[in-house]
Amino acid sequence: MRDPSTSLPSDPDRVTKAGEHPRVVIIGGGPGGYEAALTSARHGVETVLIEERGIGGAAVLTDVVPSKTLIATADVLDLVADSQDLGIRDADSAATPTSRTLSVDLAAVNQRVRRLADKQSSDIRDSLLEAGVTIIDGRGRLAGPHRVEVLDREGTVIDEGEGDVLLVAVGATPRELADSPADGRRILNWTQLYTLTELPEHLIVVGSGVTGAEFASAYRALGSEVTLVSSRDQVLPGTDADAADVLEKAFARRGVTLRSRSRAAAARVEGAGADEHVVVELTSGEEVRGSHVLMALGGIPNTAGLGLEQAGVRLKDSGHIDTDRVSRTSVRGIYAAGDCTGVFPLASVAAMQGRIAMYHALGDAVSPLISAHVSSAVFTSPEIAVVGVTEKEILDGEVSGEVRMLPLATNPRAKMQGITEGFVKLIVRPGSHTVVGAVVVAPRASELILPYAMAVTHRLTAEQVAGTFTVYPSLTGSMAEAARQLRGAD
Repeated sequence: MRDPSTSLPSDPDRVTKAGEHPRVVIIGGGPGGYEAALTSARHGVETVLIEERGIGGAAVLTDVVPSKTLIATADVLDLVADSQDLGIRDADSAATPTSRTLSVDLAAVNQRVRRLADKQSSDIRDSLLEAGVTIIDGRGRLAGPHRVEVLDREGTVIDEGEGDVLLVAVGATPRELADSPADGRRILNWTQLYTLTELPEHLIVVGSGVTGAEFASAYRALGSEVTLVSSRDQVLPGTDADAADVLEKAFARRGVTLRSRSRAAAARVEGAGADEHVVVELTSGEEVRGSHVLMALGGIPNTAGLGLEQAGVRLKDSGHIDTDRVSRTSVRGIYAAGDCTGVFPLASVAAMQGRIAMYHALGDAVSPLISAHVSSAVFTSPEIAVVGVTEKEILDGEVSGEVRMLPLATNPRAKMQGITEGFVKLIVRPGSHTVVGAVVVAPRASELILPYAMAVTHRLTAEQVAGTFTVYPSLTGSMAEAARQLRGAD
């Protein structure tokens, strides 16, 4: 018999009365789910969270937290490798100062990655319990517009109950080539990298989107030979062209081999023992050989088998749940958040969607999700961060705007730190000079983008940004300087 304190509430005759809080049931414990649960519980609402993989979901356990922890190690190695111009030498390699004497213990790195991910998951779970959320371990499934079932690993229903408000936040699963499923040894998806105990001698990364670019950058810094297979003309399709160009040049300088306009058809493992390796077949008929291959081909929403269609929830052709800007689905009282909606594959967006859903469901004042206010970053070396309107939209005539770009090479702090790559780019409306977009390419660009993101969100002008004090010397000085150059310009 399940402990009632960890069971779904079952009350088929329940009717929510005026002024009474609804009962909330959330399927999925990733950022969208746990932020929604914290929001509703802090409003004094009876809240149940169902999660099958672990609190935090893929973002905490196999995606964002692990990958950025790995990248943190790679950043340290990159920093040391690029410090020769600062006069830093290894005493044991003074005769050959450009040689690399540092190495990485990947088993220790991945052990730390998994430990930090588990700790983050545990911390979030404690926060949920402290807020009064009931957590049920299992797989949630809709059994009707307001009824939920919980299944165990064998697919047996172990619990069921009612919810006035339902939120679906089930995330996504890595996409793989149909004939080359990941085996966790040589053919890997991004969730399987953290079991490796030895650094890949030659990692082939298939896919040049955010995930592919980040791991290509990280593993090259860690010491692997890296080949990046991209079906596009340029890495990071869809991002700022100048930023992608800087990253490609950084890849070339660091020794990443880029195979652009190349599409992977399949991957296979050949050899045995010490001679075991992978072969990636390209649609052109060419083959690329390496020790491991990472499939970074995007994600598939985890919406199959959830009873969504039977409950009347409308899905897109891609399998994503169709939502509006306050996270509502096509069924009253059912909301959705996170990667399963296809809005933005970002943990920050999932969390905001979850919070917005609860604010709306509970009758609070709520601001809808505005895509132009979403800031995002690519954690490569250097990092790329963007917010708002893009330069391409201006060039294509979709939006009117003025653009100012300043290279970081002229910034005094950048000179002191040996930073030669990167820039800041500011985009404003003509006439009013209201800030509508920005790009930062620099170390820690993910942190530096905040002032520009605040300017976009709060409709600040270039004059207001330019009139804000910055520390001298600092990289933010270039951010203010870009605004000064736009000040008064028509």
